[in-house]
Amino acid sequence: MARFYPTRLGRVRTALVIGTGLIGTSAALALAARGVHVHLRDHDPAQARTAAARGAGTDQAPEGPVDLAIVAVPPAHVAATLAEAIGDGVARAYLDVASVKGGPRRELAALGCDLSRYLGTHPMAGRERSGPMAASADLFEGRPWVLTPTHDTDTEVLNVALELVSFCRAVPVVMDADAHDRAVALVSHTPQLVSSLVAARLEDADETAVRLCGQGIRDVTRIAASDPRMWVDILSANPGPVADVLAAVAGDLDEAVRALRALDSADEDKRLDGAAGIEGVLRRGNSGRARVPGKHGAAPATYETVTVLIGDQPGELARIFADAGRAGINIEDVRIEHATGQQSGLIQLMVEPGAVAPLSATLRDRGWSVRQ
Repeated sequence: MARFYPTRLGRVRTALVIGTGLIGTSAALALAARGVHVHLRDHDPAQARTAAARGAGTDQAPEGPVDLAIVAVPPAHVAATLAEAIGDGVARAYLDVASVKGGPRRELAALGCDLSRYLGTHPMAGRERSGPMAASADLFEGRPWVLTPTHDTDTEVLNVALELVSFCRAVPVVMDADAHDRAVALVSHTPQLVSSLVAARLEDADETAVRLCGQGIRDVTRIAASDPRMWVDILSANPGPVADVLAAVAGDLDEAVRALRALDSADEDKRLDGAAGIEGVLRRGNSGRARVPGKHGAAPATYETVTVLIGDQPGELARIFADAGRAGINIEDVRIEHATGQQSGLIQLMVEPGAVAPLSATLRDRGWSVRQ
């Protein structure tokens, strides 16, 4: 049965953020920007001081219980950190923001903690860089923020969590903890490993081949730049679901290899079979990609691309966006492909189909080289 506290819950005025890495500091910055008095704590006091210097709060300990404690430490340390904080009575509501939810809750239960004041959450946002210097108050804006309440969760603790999500301008999504862990294995944890596996092929590649890297390989390997130690912590907390997804990917890879070998055969029937196999993989990819949500979690939208030659000088991006704005056209997405060995590149502006002609005409009138 839910219990209610005669306190200020439902109105977060004070908070304690334990762990001042990217996520913790970003949440602290967002709270501070909304007038919340934020206290910062980290096992490395220098990191807490850095977060404080960025305006995320104070590294001084609170004088009494705060309204909300946010535990932003690696998954392996979540339960112990929460148990200590709950035992010390540092807050009236406790959240964690780890990327795995089922394990920490079970560990807390095994430790005998009061789970009514705790709610596991996971903001679906991040960057390749870590630490307080990479943090931003708008990191969570428009991003899903998963909440995993149970029948034990106090209603007022859920209200506090929803207020935090609102302050961070994120989108609340309620899920079962184990369902969440299976979902992130598919959409976050396995993609990290696959990106790293592709990038690993470049480690010993011939320099001539590497110099041919274009936007495709940059897109696929972008997240491979993430901190390996952080990802070992994350994957160690969710190994089973990730292994299940990766095994399915391995099966698809085996089929793709078989189809490619068949394409290399002198036998016409085998080549036809191989072509059908590869086409099947690509079409399944089309179908899966079409399910990825569009802007702000809405249904995927189909945009068209206006490609423009752009110089690598200060102010060029601002100028092209300003010119698009003068035409009254919203840029839905943007990609930049740098030319190898040259101080220029191609910028791809994704717009609604009806905006292609007026945008192209405006940019040409203002001296831009628009590619067909």
